Amino acid sequence: MELKLHNTLSGRKEVFRPLDPRRVTLYVCGPTVYGPVHIGNGRPAVVFDVLRRLLTTIYPKVVYVSNITDVDDKINAQAQANGEPIQALADRFSAAYNDDIEALGVLPADVQPRATGHIPEITAMIEALIDQGFAYAAEGHVLFHVPADAHYGCLSHRSLDDMLDGARVEVAPYKRDPKDFVLWKPSTAELPGWESPWGRGRPGWHIECSAMIRAHLGTRIDIHGGGADLTFPHHENELAQSRCAHGELDCVGYWLHNGMLTLGQEKMSKSLGNIVTISELRQSHDGETLRYALLSGQYRSPLIWSDRLLRQSRRSLDSLYGALRGDAPSRSSNGHPETVLNALADDLNTPGALAALHGIAAALNRTEDAAEADRLRRQLRAGGWLLGLLNKTSEEHFHKSLVAESDLAPSDEVEIEALIAERNQARKARDFDRADAIRNQLTEAGVELEDTRAGTRWKRIG
Repeated sequence: MELKLHNTLSGRKEVFRPLDPRRVTLYVCGPTVYGPVHIGNGRPAVVFDVLRRLLTTIYPKVVYVSNITDVDDKINAQAQANGEPIQALADRFSAAYNDDIEALGVLPADVQPRATGHIPEITAMIEALIDQGFAYAAEGHVLFHVPADAHYGCLSHRSLDDMLDGARVEVAPYKRDPKDFVLWKPSTAELPGWESPWGRGRPGWHIECSAMIRAHLGTRIDIHGGGADLTFPHHENELAQSRCAHGELDCVGYWLHNGMLTLGQEKMSKSLGNIVTISELRQSHDGETLRYALLSGQYRSPLIWSDRLLRQSRRSLDSLYGALRGDAPSRSSNGHPETVLNALADDLNTPGALAALHGIAAALNRTEDAAEADRLRRQLRAGGWLLGLLNKTSEEHFHKSLVAESDLAPSDEVEIEALIAERNQARKARDFDRADAIRNQLTEAGVELEDTRAGTRWKRIG
């Protein structure tokens, strides 16, 4: 199977050829933890989780690293506003982030490094950049000198002139050039800081990822992923630092960027105040529904987030789980369905992969051959694993997962089950008027019943 990925650096889809087929390396930028993450932050976590799953079916070893930025001016400001220690805030929201993405079905990274755990590596890289003439110290700061890098702008496809206007917004007097960016900055007594050759201070955002990649994956890696909003300046600056410090022009083989989530016509972002957090969504939607919604669009394109998208995603999952009634989840040992693999191998075409899953489910619903049904169930489960879906029994999906999506409290679920039990007794006693009245009562409450050989199942509708 030939895997093709769209490389931001070249601007085209390319056949993926790893540096070492025995060990594929993947790094994805994680969040800056100063508050609950919004669902837009969940998109790269889910998208690159699918890529990682796909890579593990092709290559014997995949090393996946995704970081946490736990030292940043936004963290400092939020901690001061809350009146709590900076590290306590970072720890709290790091744990919340991991809990959120676990609910989205994201497998844990092999390594989840934090910036504060890599200060020696960061200062060593800064020293190397200074020694080679790519950076300079000034007034307790260290800055990367952009004009010294002849390749700067190659990732975002911008010329230095294109960047000049934006760079002039805040031009510090100690900068040699308006485009120069900070590698190290001084810290006051109330801010986190570490001793360095340039005084007590803390790292700039961009240098953190460069140092963590080198520490855990080496000076050259196969794939670097993140949101499209990171392409410039974060990834452009990161690439410049790594390229100049290591002397490796191709220190990243493939740059992948996912599109943004939008509410209406605007990008979802904390700065615009139009975010919907994952934790808020989890109060009324199952995590698997959120994951399906995030995978329903091509990863490089913007995705419009809406209640309609969530309803469609829930019903699509209902359809898939409906075909798996009575089946226990397991990862098939007979390989993954080619239709799903082929879609994902074409630049992570998740809409095509989801369509392939529904094709398998439709074939399963049609067949009357027991052996063929068993094969199709295994294929559906195996294809679902590639997408991080269908990890529950159908009973768990219809009873537990959709409780969250129906605004039902635990007591409501108990009441529904009691009414269903009463209806079953009425049917046994041939009191069909009472049985029909209970069904109507539940229907009016937005609960749909389905009588099967295994018993009566229910789900929320509307």
